[in-house]
Amino acid sequence: MGAPGAQQSRLTVAPLTRDDVMELLDVVGALEGLGARRAATHDVAERRALGKDLRALNQEFARAARAAPVDHSRLYDVDERLHRRIVEAGVGPRLLALHEAVKPQAERYIRMYISLLTDDVKPSVDEHDVMIAAIEEGRAEDAQDAVEINWRHAADRLSRVIEMAGERGSW
Repeated sequence: MGAPGAQQSRLTVAPLTRDDVMELLDVVGALEGLGARRAATHDVAERRALGKDLRALNQEFARAARAAPVDHSRLYDVDERLHRRIVEAGVGPRLLALHEAVKPQAERYIRMYISLLTDDVKPSVDEHDVMIAAIEEGRAEDAQDAVEINWRHAADRLSRVIEMAGERGSW
């Protein structure tokens, strides 16, 4: 028993809200989209090398989703490496600093989303392929749009889950 008057403290975690998901993932998507746009303006050799790296990561992502049992941490890690590779290829120091400030705030949402993806990872793999092709082909606006759409779809899918389970669900 503690000292008289001492209070026990409990660690509480803020609920996952739909508004937070939409805002954070939109911001992450916008920043990463700018990185993809810039990456798509690199010379052909750089774009091909980047495309090769990204395709290998996307294949690893698909394989990780098919593993039994699925290792959610590995799936998250591979997805994170794929997106990080785009950012690092295309950003300057200001955009990278903004990305590094915002992305950790979204990690809890992204990890939850990744844990839900394992039943059907194909839409994410396909969206990654669209992003990669646009970068490789030097279609800067399409690359930006594809990254933003990938994050918007993630936010939409996660938002639906939060709506069904409740913002104070047991995450």
